[in-house]
Amino acid sequence: MSSLVAQLIVATLVAGTPLVYAALGELVVERAGVVNMGVEGMMVVGAVAAFAVAMATGSLGLGVLVAMAAGMLLSLLFAVLAVSFNANQVAVGLALTIFGTSLGSYLGKSYVGMALVVPPSGLGAAAADIPILGQLHPLVWLSWVLFTATWFFLYRTKYGLALRAVGESPASAHAIGYPVIRIRYLATLFGGALAGIAGAYVSLVYTALWTEGLIAGRGWIAVALVVFATWRPGRCLAGAYLFGGATMAQLFAQSAGVGLPSELMSALPYLATIVVLALISRDETMMRLNVPASLGKPFSI
Repeated sequence: MSSLVAQLIVATLVAGTPLVYAALGELVVERAGVVNMGVEGMMVVGAVAAFAVAMATGSLGLGVLVAMAAGMLLSLLFAVLAVSFNANQVAVGLALTIFGTSLGSYLGKSYVGMALVVPPSGLGAAAADIPILGQLHPLVWLSWVLFTATWFFLYRTKYGLALRAVGESPASAHAIGYPVIRIRYLATLFGGALAGIAGAYVSLVYTALWTEGLIAGRGWIAVALVVFATWRPGRCLAGAYLFGGATMAQLFAQSAGVGLPSELMSALPYLATIVVLALISRDETMMRLNVPASLGKPFSI
């Protein structure tokens, strides 16, 4: 394998990882029949919380845990409003994004311009001789573990069946004894935790710094991935790496001196991801078969 191809593969995996976390979390939320449009806000708060803790303690692991807690706290706020009080889920999610983005900007003011020195990972050192894998942070490997666990949970366990049943028909699920509200709460908290990890990965590993606008729309891309991937984990993973590959390709092209405006080059990954996934999702039969029938619909006991 040529050095350039290997570099592009590694860069693609690195760039796509935050979307893997965020999209998998939102996938589980939507499979439970809930639409949380606040992924961007949760990622921003997770990113600044992780960066602040890592700067104060020198521990990336502690930073990731705090980011998870921050994401779960915001998702709990969303669940109270949208699941318990049956507020419009889209409106609450948009408000959460605005709130999270503003809060992150406020909390991160004192950290703008600071860089984090990332200590070498013992796991990474142990795998240093493995081609490609040895160059990846353990959080990248963890995303693969979570992808496998999410797929197994959704399609091979009775708990995953219960969650999907709630997303299809909460009234029927309640009638046979499933705790619909509790399941939706747990799914929403899981999505918040993964959004927090996604934000932490961006600030601690991908950039190792904090600046306003750091998340740069990745939360919105994650929400779009779930829909365009027809609520299937495998397509979410592929879509995340498609975006990562497009991002890295434009950076490689810029470094090679391709004569296109930098603003256009920066927009190309978003455009390419949306166009390709939109083409994939044109199969209306597949969309109808996979969309949770009660997606976005409130439920009251």
